[in-house]
Amino acid sequence: MSGPPAEDQRAAVLAGFLGWTLDAFDFFLVVYCLTAIARDFRVSDDRIALSLAMTLAFRPVGAFIFGLLADRYGRRLPLMGNLVFYSVMEVLSGLAPNYGSFLLLRALFGIGMGGQWGVGASLTMEKVPTRLRGLISGLLQEGYAVGSLLGSIAYFTLFERVGWRPLFFIGGLPALLAIFVQAKVKESEVWRATRKKTWSHLGATIASQWRLFIFLALLMTAMNFCSHGTQDMYPTFLQRQWGYGPQERAILSGISMLGAIAGGVLFGTLSDRFGRRRSMLVAFAGALLAIPLWAYSPSRVLLAVGGFAMQFMVQGAWGVIPAHLSELAPDAVRGFLPGFAYQCGALLAGEAAWIEATMARHMPYASAMALVAVFAIVFAAVMTAVGRERHGTEFGARAG
Repeated sequence: MSGPPAEDQRAAVLAGFLGWTLDAFDFFLVVYCLTAIARDFRVSDDRIALSLAMTLAFRPVGAFIFGLLADRYGRRLPLMGNLVFYSVMEVLSGLAPNYGSFLLLRALFGIGMGGQWGVGASLTMEKVPTRLRGLISGLLQEGYAVGSLLGSIAYFTLFERVGWRPLFFIGGLPALLAIFVQAKVKESEVWRATRKKTWSHLGATIASQWRLFIFLALLMTAMNFCSHGTQDMYPTFLQRQWGYGPQERAILSGISMLGAIAGGVLFGTLSDRFGRRRSMLVAFAGALLAIPLWAYSPSRVLLAVGGFAMQFMVQGAWGVIPAHLSELAPDAVRGFLPGFAYQCGALLAGEAAWIEATMARHMPYASAMALVAVFAIVFAAVMTAVGRERHGTEFGARAG
């Protein structure tokens, strides 16, 4: 199967990258504004941390709905609908009058967030050349880190002037990306060639992959524990453990996200040469070594180095994931299976922030963060090691 034109490839990569970037931006606004939202609603930190868990808990619903639509009706229309949906939920979150309505809206936002990754990743991975799949995988996945970085910049520049609510109104911008997708992104030719003609055929193909689904869900549970366990409570850790103000927290979080971007692209690229699993295992080993510097550094400079190193390694492993999961999934269910497994993993790991906040009531924040990180990284390394890979497989060349 000949590849799509270069212009089409670039448009698909840009759409997938920006969709995940802006999705992450919307998610991380809660992370950065957590203590302010708690103060506004007069609840404790761990109750706002529960809203993060609610978002993660509803992500499988979005992956299920939008993933099925993507495998049945194509990648483009579900992607556009998803962009509009999660943008609306983000704006409404900024208008929430109380904690209960905020919690509900974050759950609904989770549906939109859950649908974005699987649809965007399948469209992008099916467009790009096989030899560049790891590189583009790292770039695509680190849209998540770029979104967090943009969130830290918005928090740094605007929060003390306008408060937390107007930041959520900025989160409505992804709806405009749907116009770009409509105008510039063409449908996946791999999907056209391998799609199932009926819902029953699609369902039978999905059911036949139950063993692969269980493995992917466990792998993504571990990966999400790594990510959320080292990111979501990091700004709160900097405030509660070190007493840093909004600008210092934003700067240190932004530095850690620069590490994430660099690590994701580097390890994604290395995985094209050395294999998916081997590259991920090297990243996990580095993440374990970074924990003391990340959690217990005695100075601001060393905290910045530790934050950069931790996210360089954790998100380095994550940079391999879009390519790795897309290659493991059969063609006919690539829109559904990786994304749904990913978000089921997010559901199972969704308590990471709440666990850390609860543990921090009984021990220093640094110890709570370090213990969760050790568990998550070891878990992820084991699941990666026992799995398989289909490095470099040609999409559309094998039956789904």
